[in-house]
Amino acid sequence: MMATSAGLLLPLLLLGQPWAGAGAPREAVVCSGNACYTAHWGKLSAAEAQSYCSKNGGNLATVKSEEEAWHVQRALTQLLESEEALEARMGKFWIGLQREKGKCLDPKLPLKGFSWVSGGEDTVYTNWNKEVRNSCISRRCVSLLLYLSLPSHASHLPKWSEGPCGSPNSPGSNIEGFVCKFSFKGMCQPLALGGPGQVEYRTPFQATSSSLDAVPFASVANVACGEGDERREHYFLCKEKAPDVFNWGSSGPLCVSSKYGCSFNNGGCQQDCFEGGDGSFRCGCRPGFRLLDDLVTCASRNPCSSNPCRGVATCVLGPDRKNHTCLCPQGYQLDSSQQDCVDVDECLDSPCPQECVNTPGGFHCECWVGYEPRSPGEGACQDVDECSPGRSPCAQGCTNTVGSFSCFCEEGYVLTGEDGTQCLDVDECEGPEHGLCEGLCLNTQGSFRCSCLPGWELGPDGVSCTMGSTSLAPWTGPSHEEDTGDGERKLMYSPIISNPTGDPEGTSKEALTTKTPSFPPKAPITLATPDMLAPSGPLGKWMEPSTHHPKATTDHGENMDKDFTDKQSDDGTDGQKLLLFYILGTVVAILLLLALALGLLIYRKRKAKREEEKEKKPQNAADTYTWAQERAENRALENQYSLTPGMDC
Repeated sequence: MMATSAGLLLPLLLLGQPWAGAGAPREAVVCSGNACYTAHWGKLSAAEAQSYCSKNGGNLATVKSEEEAWHVQRALTQLLESEEALEARMGKFWIGLQREKGKCLDPKLPLKGFSWVSGGEDTVYTNWNKEVRNSCISRRCVSLLLYLSLPSHASHLPKWSEGPCGSPNSPGSNIEGFVCKFSFKGMCQPLALGGPGQVEYRTPFQATSSSLDAVPFASVANVACGEGDERREHYFLCKEKAPDVFNWGSSGPLCVSSKYGCSFNNGGCQQDCFEGGDGSFRCGCRPGFRLLDDLVTCASRNPCSSNPCRGVATCVLGPDRKNHTCLCPQGYQLDSSQQDCVDVDECLDSPCPQECVNTPGGFHCECWVGYEPRSPGEGACQDVDECSPGRSPCAQGCTNTVGSFSCFCEEGYVLTGEDGTQCLDVDECEGPEHGLCEGLCLNTQGSFRCSCLPGWELGPDGVSCTMGSTSLAPWTGPSHEEDTGDGERKLMYSPIISNPTGDPEGTSKEALTTKTPSFPPKAPITLATPDMLAPSGPLGKWMEPSTHHPKATTDHGENMDKDFTDKQSDDGTDGQKLLLFYILGTVVAILLLLALALGLLIYRKRKAKREEEKEKKPQNAADTYTWAQERAENRALENQYSLTPGMDC
């Protein structure tokens, strides 16, 4: 057979290679598609596990899809079944998902900021056990959680657990092993045995197995046919016969035996086995299939019947009906395998005037904040007038801008609030505006006004106070009120001043000099007690006694006093009370002056008496000495020549 000649070409390849049972490491192998997965026991750190995988041409395993997760689970199941007894505990197995030091958690991404050590784009599939810890100060690695003793572990996909990556002396809590992945350009079908014999595969990543669903390219098969002394060994190599076509270079079943015919393993045929009259047999295929060149395997005459295209891709037959092509729907394109489809990011071409949002198989346009679509279904955006009636968020004034707006307040208010849309009244009486008022300052909503104490009146400029009449006669003019426009009436204290001389244009008015009172800054408005106020006129007008009296600077003082007295008698009870207050105030002031003068006189007399006694006192010789102060800290060290108090020299 051709197997014998092929085996002669490979003895040097196999020399010294260990096979299963000869100290091989405890591992399990699963091959599918274009990749193989190996599960290993070993308490290693994540870095040590990655180094082990990379030495054989692989990496720690990826789990980028649910299909791949099942391949990894199969490898772990085989590894666990190889052990006779396991403790009832949880074990962890490293995979190739890691996050470097200094790279923080990104909760918006499926992989949370982790990436695969083998490279490639981030994937959508995840199976996290719990929320990922947000730590940026150390490297973090991901492992698979397995309950080792549960018989149902093969029916559930293991969860992902992230944690410290471990070190050579401390691999990590509950770390029991790791999973590697090796990728290949193609696979060969397993060798078919038509009679008694054994087959064992040696993969390029130094793993051995006697049962593989697919054998990776460049693997070596050791086939032992027969029993006892008739045992013969053959070696085969998985080679690439044509682009994307891989086989062992042999035809027909191996280890065929006329003794068994088709009764042993169906003669090694994939579908039908037909026996001849002389003990020989051959393989055949069912309708709709054709026999391949190895004379064992059957392939569908319709390449699309085996569903070679994955995902949303559809299979289309070629002109000769022997080949096929995978096609993707709009918005998708074929990936590198030419069998699956990936989404096309249409937003890379900037198809939208403002914001583009990519979606699986398509995209849609959105407007920025402050804009809105011109009409449903159109991509164009127009500015939103946030200041339109019923839409303005501002408490007072609103100015629309392109894509936004701004708020402003009326005079006397300032913008406030977190979003700058509210208005707060400014207390002008607390700020520099208070200096404008010569008297009292009264704050109002959005403004302020000035006022004066009784006996003074507000000047025409609205801020100054001028000396009014000393008469406390009832108000003769109308009450002076202003409407502020917001429903508030301002009461202005502006009494009508009576001329002391009775002549508005006489010399008495010119001779009378008044001094504008100096009010303390930020003078508060306080109401006097009832006994201090004397009502004089309509409601809302109040007056209080003042200690400021105008002084006559000319010889008309007597006339002024006379006119004042006559006016007080005409004005009634209020004038009499105020006159009484003036008299009492004057008496109190005189008494205070007399008391001050008397005290000063007594002080001077006592001082003179002490000086006189001092002059009469005889002098003592000790008066010319300087007395030393006692030292409280250490009296024993006092100067022996110091004078003792009470001792004469």
